[in-house]
Amino acid sequence: MARPTMEDVAAKAGVSRALVSLVMRNAPNVSDERRTRVLCAAHELGYEPHAMARSLASRTSTVLGVMVSDLRNAFFADVVEGLDAAAEAAGFHLILNTGGRSPARERAALKSLLSFRPAGVILLSPVVPASAIEEAAAQGPVVLVSRTSRVPGVDTVNDDGEAGAALAVEHLVSLGHRRIAHLDGGVAAGAAARRRGYLQAMRRHLLHPHIVRSEHTDTAGEKAVHELLGDPPLGGMPTALLAGNDFNAVGAISALEEAGLRVPEDVSVVGYDNTSLAALKHISLTTVDQPRTEMGRLAVEALLERVRGERAEPVRHLLHPSLVVRSTTAALER
Repeated sequence: MARPTMEDVAAKAGVSRALVSLVMRNAPNVSDERRTRVLCAAHELGYEPHAMARSLASRTSTVLGVMVSDLRNAFFADVVEGLDAAAEAAGFHLILNTGGRSPARERAALKSLLSFRPAGVILLSPVVPASAIEEAAAQGPVVLVSRTSRVPGVDTVNDDGEAGAALAVEHLVSLGHRRIAHLDGGVAAGAAARRRGYLQAMRRHLLHPHIVRSEHTDTAGEKAVHELLGDPPLGGMPTALLAGNDFNAVGAISALEEAGLRVPEDVSVVGYDNTSLAALKHISLTTVDQPRTEMGRLAVEALLERVRGERAEPVRHLLHPSLVVRSTTAALER
């Protein structure tokens, strides 16, 4: 059955399409009698206004665009949950797409979002070049989550990655570990801050750092462990690993167990993000917690402040992470 149109409502109510449009936009210059007639006709037909078409016609969008870097990463699902709740409470709707962690694909995805003329866009851990973000900000409000920016028209919401990585290192050191390697996130958003935090904490304890270039994926975590096993650093195989994120940590654990090493008896592993994956009983991953739904809420609030003209200066939210200790870390057996 075809979806009822505005023309169908107009015909049933015996009014013009223009009047139906006024009623659907809640325009004030419509009599109560005709408004009731249109709304009753719409209800009987099961007509629902098309949010995008309504936004384009009125030039006041109630749509927020969201680009997710990697749909496989549970971190983004938690952030989107916070985005959706905050948007719904404010009377806005989300449209989502993904860039698949590819700068070229993200640029195309961002262009696609902007073609819908949203009230603003929120980019989750984008790897698209800064120039593309600046171009988007020239068209409307932009908020970045898990990526920094110096563009005046762009707001940001991040956790303190340096502090989070340092928490992980301090935890491992307290358990007696000295050979602690970091499987970093390469060029991924947030990776540089976590790398700095790891290096600073290792130096504070006069420990030799060892960084394995990796990515925020499970396959990259497996590959990084294979590299360590095939070519261990000076001093021997690390007794503890700080992974770039939870996804990366799960891959690392899989490779360690395939090699006959026990987690945490032989090698302790710490993740980052505290996703739902980390809390699964058979994984029970020690990890650094980012307040993910809170990050989503703050991103929507920042965006709507711009949309409503309540603020022109950029806001830079920096949230404090915490450590969640589970079963993948243990005291070093001497």
